[in-house]
Amino acid sequence: MTAMTRRGVAAALGTTAAAWMLSVVVAGQAAPDRAPNAEEVFKNIQVLKGIPVDQFMGTMGFFSSSLGLNCTDCHTYDSGGDWVKYADDTPLKRTARRMITMMQQINEANFGGRQMVTCNTCHRGVANPNVMPSIDQLYGTPPPDEPGDPFTQAQGQPTAESIIDKYITAVGGAQKVAAFTSFTATGTYKGYDDSEETPLEIAMTSAGQYYTSAHPASGPHITTFDGRAAWYAAPPTDRPFPFIALTGQEMDGIKLQAQLFFPAQIKGALRNWRTGFGTEINDRRMNVIQGNLGTAGIATLCFDAQTGLLVRMLRYGPSPVGRIVTRVDYSDYRDVGNTGVKMPFKWTMSWLDGRNLYALTAVQPNARIDAARFAKPAAR
Repeated sequence: MTAMTRRGVAAALGTTAAAWMLSVVVAGQAAPDRAPNAEEVFKNIQVLKGIPVDQFMGTMGFFSSSLGLNCTDCHTYDSGGDWVKYADDTPLKRTARRMITMMQQINEANFGGRQMVTCNTCHRGVANPNVMPSIDQLYGTPPPDEPGDPFTQAQGQPTAESIIDKYITAVGGAQKVAAFTSFTATGTYKGYDDSEETPLEIAMTSAGQYYTSAHPASGPHITTFDGRAAWYAAPPTDRPFPFIALTGQEMDGIKLQAQLFFPAQIKGALRNWRTGFGTEINDRRMNVIQGNLGTAGIATLCFDAQTGLLVRMLRYGPSPVGRIVTRVDYSDYRDVGNTGVKMPFKWTMSWLDGRNLYALTAVQPNARIDAARFAKPAAR
C-alpha cells in the first residue's frame, strides 16, 4: 500500500498511514491468549518497550498528530511499500527517542512525574516548534477547545443524570429504550484514504458486545468485542501487524461505543459522573458531562442543550508520550423500526491517525445475534 503524502494535523491523516516513528517490522507473534508487547512484534524497538501493540500504534498516531508528519517523513521513502523497511533507523527516529527521554526528565523534575509536557506541548502540529509569537494568532479568532480535559462538577450546572434523562426522553422514553437491547445493520463505510464508500455490516448489544466489518477493496477490516476481549483485524497490505488484540482504554472504549447506542445503559457505562460548563459545537450550545472509563481513561459526552441528543463522545487514555484520543460525532437520528426509539444513523469516528465515516441504510432492532459474531476474527 502506498503511504500517504499529505501533511497535516491528526484529523487529516489517513487510516492506513500511522506515523510509526520508532521501528517496525513484524518479528513474530506471542501466544494468542496474551496481548503481545510492541518489542515482541516489531524489530528495533528501543524506547517504547513494555506496552501492548495497540497502545504502541496509538503512540505513533500521537507523534503523527503532534508533528504534522506521516509515515515516510520519519521512515525511509521506500517504507511506503515495504513494512520491513520500517525497522531501518533514520535521523528523525533517533531524534524522537531523545525527545521521549527529554520529556520524561522534564516531567519527573518539574511535575512529580505527571505527564504535563508532551510532544504536542511544543510542536502543535508542526515539525519544528515555532519560537516566535504569531500576530495573526494573537489577534485572530482562536480555534475552539476540544471539550475533553478532566473537570470536576461545575457549580450551577444540571446533574449528569438529568442530562442523560433528557436524552432518554428525546430518543423515545425510558420504557422504550429499556426494551431496545440489540441490533444488526448494514450500510456504508469510508476511510480517509478511500476513494468511495464500501459495504458495512454491524451488530451490537446493550451488554457492550460489538462487531463492525467494513469491506474496502483491500479486504475486510473487522473489530469485535465479545464482552471480555476485543480485537481488530485488517489485511496485511494495510497494516504491518494485521491482527491486534485491543487492550486497556481501547477495549473499554469499544464497549462504551456500543453501549452509547442503547441509552438505558449510559448511566452505568462510566463512573464518577460530573457536569462541566457548557460549550458550543457547530454554533449550537452543548451540555457536557464526563465520567471515568476503565482504570485510567476519561470519556466526555456532549448533548445538544435544546434537543437533548448526543452529539459527540470523546475518550482518551494514557500512553508513554501523551493522551491517545478518540472522538465520535453522531448525527442523522432516525426511528429504529417500530420500536419507538431513535438512534444516530450516521457517525464519524476520528482518532490521532485516522478517520472513518459510517452510515446505516437498514437496521434490524432486537435481532437474535449468534455469539460467534463477536468472537475473535481469526476464529471466524
